[in-house]
Amino acid sequence: MATISDIIEEFILSALADDDLLQLSRNDLATFFSCAPSQINYVLSTRFTPEKGFIIESKRGGGGCINLIRITDDKENVLKSIYNYLCEEGTLEYNKLLHILERLEKDGIIDNKESELLKITMSDKALANPVNITARLRAQMLKEIVLNLSKRS
Repeated sequence: MATISDIIEEFILSALADDDLLQLSRNDLATFFSCAPSQINYVLSTRFTPEKGFIIESKRGGGGCINLIRITDDKENVLKSIYNYLCEEGTLEYNKLLHILERLEKDGIIDNKESELLKITMSDKALANPVNITARLRAQMLKEIVLNLSKRS
């Protein structure tokens, strides 16, 4: 059974369709779904993140107007944005790795088999280190992979 968050996410994705920009009103969405505006914030902040290929711009006033922008770049820019994200963060939790791999797969940069292998080799169990070391190690590993992916023809 789908949660309200799943339903809101699907609604936003279908409204976005093939466009790269969607203007939303947080209050209108909350009214439509009979939920609190904070529920809309939650969906946007957890399901439409940069590692998933989205940027959210909020405008003050006007019922919480939000621009949802899909990052659509060529392979080189996608890899560059992921690499920059990893350099900024310095660590990579497993759930964020899954989002990045999903984006790489969706953009056709890696295939499903490569994604599955990366999930296995970068899991907490495979790395078997204390959590803070594991997240740093995972980020470093993915940075090296992204650098090598950018060298593919």
